Amino acid sequence: MSNSNFIKRLQNLFEEKKISKKYFDNLSDFYFSYKNATKELISQDDLDSIFDTLIDLLFKEIASPFKFLPFHQKITHPFNYQKFSIDFLKPLVDLEKSKLYGLNNLEKIKKYIENKENVILLANHQSEVDPMLIYIMLEEKYYDIAKDVIYVAGDRVTNDFLAIPFSMGCNLLCIYSKRYIDIDLSLKHKKQIHNKKVMSLMSSLLSQGGKTIYVAPSGGRDRKNEKGIIEVAPFDPQSLEMFYLMCKKSKNKSHFFPLALSTYDILPPPEKIQIEMGEKREVNRGFIALSFLEEIDMDNVPGSEDANKINKRKNRAKYIHNIVKEEYARISKEK
Repeated sequence: MSNSNFIKRLQNLFEEKKISKKYFDNLSDFYFSYKNATKELISQDDLDSIFDTLIDLLFKEIASPFKFLPFHQKITHPFNYQKFSIDFLKPLVDLEKSKLYGLNNLEKIKKYIENKENVILLANHQSEVDPMLIYIMLEEKYYDIAKDVIYVAGDRVTNDFLAIPFSMGCNLLCIYSKRYIDIDLSLKHKKQIHNKKVMSLMSSLLSQGGKTIYVAPSGGRDRKNEKGIIEVAPFDPQSLEMFYLMCKKSKNKSHFFPLALSTYDILPPPEKIQIEMGEKREVNRGFIALSFLEEIDMDNVPGSEDANKINKRKNRAKYIHNIVKEEYARISKEK
């Protein structure tokens, strides 16, 4: 067993009944997986420093739980949560082998933002830390894009004990995911009202112009199928339509770009969707890939001519999903 200060302090939290046995085990496993993944890169002293900071943040969260506003703006003062998150995750990313595709499309995105036009990234979602991994991949050449991306985030990453310090370093539109909204029917209406408020805020942001918003129309992370193959989760037509219509109403033009991510191995999701908070997390070191694909004309995708509105929405969602799915298959093989 490690003599790590993190483990000792974690043990104290458990003995004082401030965290459950489940969280003690999950956080311990998280520590040892990080230690194992970075053993060739980080000294024990540096590892202790990183996790001392993390346990300080978790102590703070226990003493005074952080409440996310519907639109949460990254916190960089007095403590820089973004820097902490990036510094924490960078050792896990093999940048030499990682790939960034679609540089010409990133240049287009940059120009749109400079012209106060909006960009919507329609992406798959693989790792809980995708926002930070996107930042890490873009910061060197496309910092102007990376620093201001707004992520549509489900309540898992704003309510889970371990996820909160990392989420605090991101710009988030905090919604209740469609996947979990029916779990407690007594709260469903309240959650729906909250989501409408968030959409209203998003509408205001779009009206300001120059915004880049990442959304995963699947409403969740990609997972492995029965054969152990990672599948890009289907895109929800209704969710996609909502973003499309909101952008149509905005006084500033919006541009839609598919984005394919291959980030699964850094922090894989649980094999099955979990209802309870406190999922087990184990990290790995590896290389990742991002591909920014050609802009999509949302009014003229194949199947747009269908007079049936429901079919039209389904056609659009399936078409964009297929683009991301096919690109994911390519970049995950070429990584």
